[in-house]
Amino acid sequence: MALHAVPPLVKVAVAQMTAISDTNANFITCARLVQEAAAAGVKLLSLPECFSFIGSRDGEALGIAEPLTGPIMKRYQSLAREAGLWLALGGFQEKGPDDKHIYNTHVLLDDYGRICSSYRKIHLFDVDVPGGPVLKESNNTAPGSEVVVANCPAGKLGLTVCYDLRFPELYQRLRFAENAEVLLVPSAFTKKTGEAHWELLLRARAVETQCYVLAAAQAGKHNDKRESYGDAMIIDPWGTVIARLPDKLVTGIAVAQVDLSMLQAIRLRMPIEQHRRYDIYGPSCPQQVPSKGDEKHSSL
Repeated sequence: MALHAVPPLVKVAVAQMTAISDTNANFITCARLVQEAAAAGVKLLSLPECFSFIGSRDGEALGIAEPLTGPIMKRYQSLAREAGLWLALGGFQEKGPDDKHIYNTHVLLDDYGRICSSYRKIHLFDVDVPGGPVLKESNNTAPGSEVVVANCPAGKLGLTVCYDLRFPELYQRLRFAENAEVLLVPSAFTKKTGEAHWELLLRARAVETQCYVLAAAQAGKHNDKRESYGDAMIIDPWGTVIARLPDKLVTGIAVAQVDLSMLQAIRLRMPIEQHRRYDIYGPSCPQQVPSKGDEKHSSL
């Protein structure tokens, strides 16, 4: 595919939905959201973590996990190709390193339906939420080990997933070592932690990196045991929420424009990259963490 200069204004969108333990029903929901995005002229749509499946029992995802070449992924590849847009699949149950573990994998598809990049969630949610559930993602999920950036029509993307949001070092690496311009944070935040920290953390990541933040979200009750906070939103590099759904729980998309000229103006006027004092506090992004860029689209 011929590569072209990134346009200054590109429509992007984040999705909000309530996934269940039925991959076909979830696909129908996602297909409707993709069609809505395509009709709005969106070039990149971000779907939330666990977009294709959320089970009601611990370990249930092991039974439906597939390699990225499997039939579930192929359906979403066809969806992206038919709609003619880039599709960020925020957290797919990829078959893992052994029979007891999967990878929680963020997959980026281009507008031809090809897999451009994949990021395996690094930080696993092993938390006893005060006043909420006890969740131990590592019981059935293996962590990733690579930082991933990829080029697309909306700019240079930094791929992350949900709980990663609480670790600013990752986002510092994506911005200051990998030059990301748009950070994707697809999530299934718990209701309790979402109420306390969701918007606060998203806006902080945007301000401290001077990046756009696209935060797709699971919303509402998936089953009797699991509930997600919702409130999908898009934030600009100044920390302003520029798009969100009118209801934290409704299924739909929020649309905004990425303006890379505005991003560059903010970085020029407040040059925090030049002011960083690694000589005093050391690098915020240890180089022993490998990165995986998108070689196929690296010169976009």
